[in-house]
Formats: sequence, structure tokens, C-alpha cells
Amino acid sequence: MKKHLALLFGGCSSEYEISLQSAAGVLRQLCGDAFLNQYKIIPIGITRSGRWLRCCQPLSSLLLQLESDTWHLDSGCMPAVLSPCRDDEKWSGLLTFHPDGSVEHTRLDLAFPVLHGRNGEDGRLQGLIELAGIRLIGCGSLSSALCMDKYRAHQLAAAAGVSVPAAVTVRLEDCVQGGDSTNRTAQRCGIDGRSCADRSMRISSLDTDALLTLTSGLTYPLFVKPVKEGSSHGIARITRPAQLADAVMAAFAFDDEVIVEESINGFEVGCAVMDDGQGGLLTGRVDEIELLAEGFFDYHKKYDAVDSRIHTPARIDPVTEALIAETARTIYRALDCRGFARVDMFLTPTREIVFNEVNTIPGMTAHSRFPKMLESAGITFTGMLDRLLA
Repeated sequence: MKKHLALLFGGCSSEYEISLQSAAGVLRQLCGDAFLNQYKIIPIGITRSGRWLRCCQPLSSLLLQLESDTWHLDSGCMPAVLSPCRDDEKWSGLLTFHPDGSVEHTRLDLAFPVLHGRNGEDGRLQGLIELAGIRLIGCGSLSSALCMDKYRAHQLAAAAGVSVPAAVTVRLEDCVQGGDSTNRTAQRCGIDGRSCADRSMRISSLDTDALLTLTSGLTYPLFVKPVKEGSSHGIARITRPAQLADAVMAAFAFDDEVIVEESINGFEVGCAVMDDGQGGLLTGRVDEIELLAEGFFDYHKKYDAVDSRIHTPARIDPVTEALIAETARTIYRALDCRGFARVDMFLTPTREIVFNEVNTIPGMTAHSRFPKMLESAGITFTGMLDRLLA
């Protein structure tokens, strides 16, 4: 009997478009006979506004629609929900609501979320899948939440003996002028509730002196980042105190907590890590990000290849690469990762390895860093998915 595999994509996130690209990359591989003979693929898309739809159109059609973001307009899409109920066969698994009012129950054996950022990679979706008793492909709710939280991930990595940038966190109530009532109102705004514009209006007055006091122990240049956001959204690199308030304001548009950290003198390296199915971990070849202009590896450099180049494998000696891979495994374990993840670090001129962040659902196109690192180590995209689903 074929196993029922739910492939989830889209989501209420600033990384919605990237999720569609990753889902297309995965689905293209799953359409091969080797997978279709073992699995019934059940695509579940989540629109930007949070509407769940089961995609019943042919997989070949869905592939084209993902590329043009028209998948949700297909007549084959029907409203659906993932039920956390386990012990009632009628109401467990995936519930699909047909136009005639009937409700179809579909058993799910595995769920593979291919969503990035908030509401997809931060543990919320993973928690629902775990509540439903469905086998989850990838990191669980705890590790997903920890890895999305840049500050707390750094604290755990440091406790495991890994170097991290000097940093402080700035909470909304620490620096918003107007009293406790205004602060509490501002905290409830944003991605999870109201719009970024509404949030910005409510935090239009920052206490600059408080900000400068909180960050007085850090040395410029600094990076200002939302604590829980992906794809470099809301991140700024600043070189002087006069830029701090504007950068923090921009980051607060994405989160109620902001991390301000010292810039690391070096370049970024990454390592793909996967469970080997026998209690151990395997890694891909370490890659290297070369910036061809001043700045940092922002959204456009990541996805448009603007002013950047990725070298796979990295242009480093074998001993250093082995140390980076071992550090990646240490971080992976410290943050309770499962299944697969990409660990990003910095390598300084003195060969110190400094932790940056973990992507628990890294990009999954044929040109993404995670598959290319594994491919350089002899594991094809198909082989990677086979290992994850096995």
C-alpha cells in the first residue's frame, strides 16, 4: 500500500514566494516513478492570507502553477484543514471540504513542510503536525522555534562551546515612548495580527537614549535584525550610532524583539546536515559566500545572485572544512535538530568559526545551497529526498 505524503507549501510569511520555488523543486523530484510507486503525493497549499487548500489538480499542472503563483485559482483546489484529532478515524488526518458540503477524510502517514520563515519554519506548523500524530519530515516544534529565535539559538550554541557574536536584544517595551499602555498595544501588532504599517504607526516614537544605553557595550559596525524572521528581512548593517534608531524601527516592523550584534570580520560558510538513519549525522561539502560588493548577504543577493557568488565546495583547506562540519554537527545537536538543516557560520581570518544561524527548512530548488552542498558530497537531490522519507 502506498504511503500518503502531504507536501505543504506557501504560508503567511514574507517568504511565501521562496516556499513556492522550493515546493516546485521538491515536487519535480517526487513526480519520478521511484517516488510515485511508493507514495501518494497530497499537496496542501496555504495562501498568503492563511487559507488552506488541498490541490487535487494533476501534479504536472500544479508544477506550472507554482511557478506563476496561480495554483490557488485552480478549480481542483478545495478548502482543507489538518485535524489534531488522533483517535477518531472520521475526523483525523486531512479533512477536505467538497462543494456539495461533504467532508472527505484522508489518512496521512507523513507530512513534509516546505515553508520558510514565520508560521512555517518557526515550530507552529510542526506542532500541529505532531499533535495530529503524523510523522514529520524535518525538525520538530522545539528545534524549529529555537532555530528561528536568533538570540536564544546563540545562547544554546555558546553553552555548547561554539563562538557567537557579541549581541544584545532589544524588546519593544524597552524603547517605545508613551508608557506601559502604548507598549502593550504595540507588542500586539505586526505580522501575527495587524499590518506592518499599523505597527510602525504605533511605534513611531523610539527612546533613542534607551537604545544607545542598551547597546553601549557593542563595537560598530553592528547588525540589527528581527529576532524571529528569515531571508534577511528587516536586517540592516549600521556603522554609527545615528543610524541605530531607524534600523531598530525597521526591524520592529517584523518582530517584537530585535537583536543587535557586532559584525564578524570574515566570510560566511554553510554546512548541510542530515540524520543518517542510524543515529549519526552526515554532512555535505561546506560552501562559501563571496560578496562582490560592500554590504551583506541580503534578500536580493540570496535569491537574485546580485553582487555575490557561492562557491561549493568552499575555497578552504580540508582541515578547516572538517572543523566547520564538526561545529555544524555540534550546533545541530545543541538545538535538537532532526531530519535535516543548514547551519550557517562565519570564518574569520584567524580561522575562528562563529555561529550565525540555522535554517531548519532551507531552500529546496535544484540551485539552492542545501542540495548543492549534498550533491558535492555525492548525494543527489533524489537521494536526499529518499533518505528524508525513508
